[in-house]
Amino acid sequence: MTLPRRHFIAFGAAGIAAGTPLSPLVHAKEFSAKGRYETLPAPQPTMNPDKVEVVELFWYGCPHCNRFQPYIDPWQENRPDFVEFVRMPAIFRKSWEVHARAYYTALALGALDKTHAAIFGAIHGQNRKLESKEAIEQLFANHGISSETFRKHYDSFGVDSSVRRSKVMQERYGIRGVPAVIVNGKYRVSRSLAGSYQDVIKVINILVARERQEMLSN
Repeated sequence: MTLPRRHFIAFGAAGIAAGTPLSPLVHAKEFSAKGRYETLPAPQPTMNPDKVEVVELFWYGCPHCNRFQPYIDPWQENRPDFVEFVRMPAIFRKSWEVHARAYYTALALGALDKTHAAIFGAIHGQNRKLESKEAIEQLFANHGISSETFRKHYDSFGVDSSVRRSKVMQERYGIRGVPAVIVNGKYRVSRSLAGSYQDVIKVINILVARERQEMLSN
């Protein structure tokens, strides 16, 4: 979803361009990432300088983000140990903050395995907008998280800090639409640039391999 402007060396040559990191069949020369990503004007800090960071920016209410999940989920589940995967909810409008808080609340509770897919499913499969704290609280309750526990974290300092950081970083990344992926604070990838969601994964693999090689050579 796009908004107005205001608002792996370890993969081997056969694997870096494949749809998943470990595919042995597709050779890098069969796919070129040229013109399929953007370089950020200035590199941005990553959370772990010892790993190649991949950040997925998303919004639960975005149908494009929902359609991207079957591609990014298996990728991140099978990523190499040297890759740090981070999800970051985008907040282009005040109303999006509810969903960002839902994500960071679940992260703080270690409950993303219960809630992440469930929120996408409720919104896009059941036509539930989940636009209020109360609606999110009920969804969490349906997945075994008490209202007391939910409320303690939803408005906590930690979640507040994470929401503020999301707002800052999406501006520094130059994100104007979601889903978008940032590779190691240097490169921006999206479907509009890559061509398809499958190609987004291929471009990510190539950029990750490039960054890994640079780390090893330094």
